[in-house]
Amino acid sequence: MARKLISDPAWVKTPEQIEGIRRAGVLNTALLDHVSTFVRSGVTTAQIDEVVYDFTVSHGGIPATLNYEGFPCSCCTSVNEVVCHGIPNEYERLRTGDIINIDVTTILDGFYADASRMFVVGGKTSKAKQALVDCAYECLQIGMRAAQPYGWVGDIGYAIARHARGHGYGVVKDYTGHGVGLDIHEEPYIPHYGQKGTGYQLLPGMVFTIEPMINMGDWRVFVDSDDDWTVISWDEKPSAQWEHTFLMTENGLEILSY
Repeated sequence: MARKLISDPAWVKTPEQIEGIRRAGVLNTALLDHVSTFVRSGVTTAQIDEVVYDFTVSHGGIPATLNYEGFPCSCCTSVNEVVCHGIPNEYERLRTGDIINIDVTTILDGFYADASRMFVVGGKTSKAKQALVDCAYECLQIGMRAAQPYGWVGDIGYAIARHARGHGYGVVKDYTGHGVGLDIHEEPYIPHYGQKGTGYQLLPGMVFTIEPMINMGDWRVFVDSDDDWTVISWDEKPSAQWEHTFLMTENGLEILSY
């Protein structure tokens, strides 16, 4: 049975740490703004990765995913049925109507910020894919509203899953939001499904992501055995995800990167 859990005070960041994470978040957001101008038909995901690397290092940052546990690239590019952790490569060329999630994590002066966005290649896709992308964004917004100071992690997941399932979509359970700031992944982890009033308490000073992964079909996923990274929807139907980094304050969430 789900229950309330005691949050570790060590998960609360100091004011100095928060300022460092905030600066990393500004750069991470600027990076996604920059990348957005390169998402078009004919571009390879390897070219997007090169843009991410060049922009990050030219602004004094480090791409956190590069060589992280063997991941070979500076960002994740997840196209259509790829849920997350898609590896950029020179053979994958974007086409009009594709939907793509670009996920970037930036280290600046030792502090981390993480965010991802969905893009519709060519600006137009099928009604079904567009509805999925829109619903995934709505799930992020709903999760944000559910995250309240001294509330509970389960409140976030409950609100997200209720909305997504109400539209007939599957909510991925295998991957979650997470604490971030001093490392790429920290406690607490933030499932995108759950029960109200359960899980860890959300304390002011915590920094974490909310990043719902919403599938057009089955919620289940599998990992591509060819690279042991790329996560694909079980029935190979499209998937969409949006991610922000947040600071919990006494008055609610502050967005640090988007």
